[in-house]
Amino acid sequence: MYACLYGRGNLALLVECARGFSPHIEENPPDTVVFDVRGLEALYGTPAQLAKEIERRVGVPANVAIASNPDAAVHAARGFAGITVIDRGQEAARLAKLPLNLLGGSPETAELLHLWGIRTFGDFAKLPPLGVAARLGDEGVELQRLACGQGFRQLREMVDPLEFEAETELEYPVELLEPLAFILSSLLGEICGRLRERALATNEIRLRLTLENGELHETSLRLPVPMLDHKAFLRMLQLDLNGRPPAAPVVKVHLAADHVKPRRTQHGLFVPSSPEPEKLELTVARVRHLVGQDRVGTPEISDTHRPDAFVMRGFSPGQAVATATPVQAKCSLCLRRFRPPRYAQVLVVNQQPVRVSSPTVNGRVVMAKGPWRTSGEWWREDAWNRDEWDVALEAGELYRLYQEIDSGRWFVEGSYD
Repeated sequence: MYACLYGRGNLALLVECARGFSPHIEENPPDTVVFDVRGLEALYGTPAQLAKEIERRVGVPANVAIASNPDAAVHAARGFAGITVIDRGQEAARLAKLPLNLLGGSPETAELLHLWGIRTFGDFAKLPPLGVAARLGDEGVELQRLACGQGFRQLREMVDPLEFEAETELEYPVELLEPLAFILSSLLGEICGRLRERALATNEIRLRLTLENGELHETSLRLPVPMLDHKAFLRMLQLDLNGRPPAAPVVKVHLAADHVKPRRTQHGLFVPSSPEPEKLELTVARVRHLVGQDRVGTPEISDTHRPDAFVMRGFSPGQAVATATPVQAKCSLCLRRFRPPRYAQVLVVNQQPVRVSSPTVNGRVVMAKGPWRTSGEWWREDAWNRDEWDVALEAGELYRLYQEIDSGRWFVEGSYD
């Protein structure tokens, strides 16, 4: 079954109404929209009840027609006022009274049919098909098929660019963040609603504020998983703006969201449950607002030989894997680094450390291995150049020491256990 909406001067509203019933829509400018309504009986009942619901939702004067094929629905909507429902097999009888000009076709064919005295769909349908083919060719055969209400073509579906953006230009500059939050809430609700209609989610939201002095204030939310909670998005943007407020009053607000497929997960019976991504991301945003942007996330070792070099990446959910057999742990030493390294005084005899003195580490060295020279990134201000030692004290503790070559100072970097 196919439904058609016909209303003059309201094509955008007709398309918006059709989107509420089907993703398969054909737009025929300037005043007609036809869409697939197969399978909607379970939601709306009979075709007549579905047509009434479509008429109620469209909100503007429009003709509604439902038929078994798109062409019959289009002709019925353009030819009959109000609601028209054509049962399968009754297309020719119901369309017979329509004027022939609704069929379209070339001016030459229309003039010839007029000379023959053909005025309606029914008159044209009664002509012998072989005679129509001989005198009017392929075009005549196609037009007669349409006059009989016979159709088998597929919809020429409209393809919209999947862009989810919203903006508003303010009448008066907004200085406070509280009234700005109401505007952001409205725009986020609009974008999330459009994403929900397309069964999509987002993993990045970009905010661009145009300030009164002409500058731009930009920020973005990069989410670890696809989400669709405009309240959580609003709270994250508020936290970001509180930590980094605009430098001048806001005169224009622009929001854009990337579209991705929604997250679908299946929880295991023997895997511990994890917090909801929306609540976790909001909590992380609050912590980030308190301690700083670069101090929250998952530490990741940098691709460098610099000791203890790492960067903080955004949290991303991992797949929990349940193993049937226990994993045997390997016996190895673990270096527990001191942050920051502890300054120490080291007595050196014959280029070997023999005693360590510091506020927390003191003792005679009974064994020392080293030195291991490490250096790198000489082109940077924080380049490193040092000798490392592993030492064992007489009390049995194991430590790592290093000496800065340039300054000659010693440090206790960590302890082994």
